[in-house]
Amino acid sequence: MTRTAEKINDLVREDSSMGDALEAIREEADRNGGEVQWADVNDDLSSGQWGRLIEKGVLVDGDEGFEIADREAYDEALDGDGDSGGFDTDVDIDAEESQWSQWDKLAGVGALLLMFGYWIESVRDTVGGALDMFLGPLDAALPFYAVILSVALLTGLYSTLLQANLMNPEIMGKYQERMKSMQDKQKDVRERKEEAEERGASDAELERLDEELEEVREEQMEAMAENLGMFKEQFRPMVWIMLFTIPLFLWMYWKIHGVGIGSAEATIIMPIVGETSWSSGLLGPMPAWILWYFLCSMGFTQLLRKALNIDMTPSTA
Repeated sequence: MTRTAEKINDLVREDSSMGDALEAIREEADRNGGEVQWADVNDDLSSGQWGRLIEKGVLVDGDEGFEIADREAYDEALDGDGDSGGFDTDVDIDAEESQWSQWDKLAGVGALLLMFGYWIESVRDTVGGALDMFLGPLDAALPFYAVILSVALLTGLYSTLLQANLMNPEIMGKYQERMKSMQDKQKDVRERKEEAEERGASDAELERLDEELEEVREEQMEAMAENLGMFKEQFRPMVWIMLFTIPLFLWMYWKIHGVGIGSAEATIIMPIVGETSWSSGLLGPMPAWILWYFLCSMGFTQLLRKALNIDMTPSTA
């Protein structure tokens, strides 16, 4: 939107009757070869409105009177082809795109059931024993800290791929764009109300601004209810990540607290902390093995995203 169109939109928001005044000026300019004089339009607008148009630079000096500074932008603003002051709250969002499939729901139920393995020993032993058939050879070949590092690399890889394939950054960007537009619109109405109060505007104008502010708030409340789709979109890959990651956690828990690991591998030397056992709490109740896993996983995830050129930043393109 050009600067002239922005000025026109500002004037119309400040004074709803300005739209008719602007239309009258355009019609008179068309009849007089592009120029308009105060005497020709004084029946259609007040002297205050005429002065505001000159003050804002919408009307500039012509040969015999005044002419429209930027006719194309002027027409754009009056004909409604602009972007309503830059606040496009009508963002096209297809709610169906955020719907979970039957497989997504089953993955969520499966992940929820596996979480009980942290408290139910029989579930933990069953899952740990089953995964040990695959991870046992790796554990036998590598020290335990390297096993956890390998598990972190694996989880980082499939987490990155699942997020890239199951979460749509464009949809996320649309939700964020709509919320930002509404916040900007609300801020704009508040600022115009403050300006109107400072210049002693009429009660009718203040009441109109209050109504406009209330409408924006209602739009925000409706949008917040619809934004459930954004949380669905964010959480969708998480259920799959949890479905694959919880069994690996159960295996590590089972290995450390169940069958146990060799005395030579029972401790690890970590930065700052020094030598500590895998089950010792480092950050509150968080044991060393979980902290080591998270450190490795976060590092590998960032590296994999860079290597695979995967960007999960919400996009409005």
